[in-house]
Amino acid sequence: MTRVEAEMHKISSWTLWTLSFQVMTSTLAEVAPRIRALGLEIKEFLLLTKLDGHPNPADLARALLVPKPSVTFLVKRMEAAGYLKRELQTDDLRRFRLTLTASGRRAMESARNIIDEEFGRRLSRLTQAQRVELMRIFERMA
Repeated sequence: MTRVEAEMHKISSWTLWTLSFQVMTSTLAEVAPRIRALGLEIKEFLLLTKLDGHPNPADLARALLVPKPSVTFLVKRMEAAGYLKRELQTDDLRRFRLTLTASGRRAMESARNIIDEEFGRRLSRLTQAQRVELMRIFERMA
């Protein structure tokens, strides 16, 4: 076994997961005040990012890995802010369809740009080749 293989053998899955989580949480902590200035909390931003693909509250809860009551609470806040609208589905009057409003889309895109900027600052510590490798690794893991 080479020295590099021996070192890699010592790195646990937990250590790598923890480092990955630390990068994500520290990035979110850094951008949270700027995102709040848009009238959004991080959870609300994440809800808005999933809305196009999951317009039903129950599907949205599954996609976000949160309880349905949490989604209901977030949806009410986002509806009151004018960031989404809730309409009864014509094919099933017991279900709602959620859609982003124009102001909701603008807020979501602004928040995404803030995160993109901060994460880009962190990525700038890597060479282009390292970024390509990181992308390849993430794609393979996903």
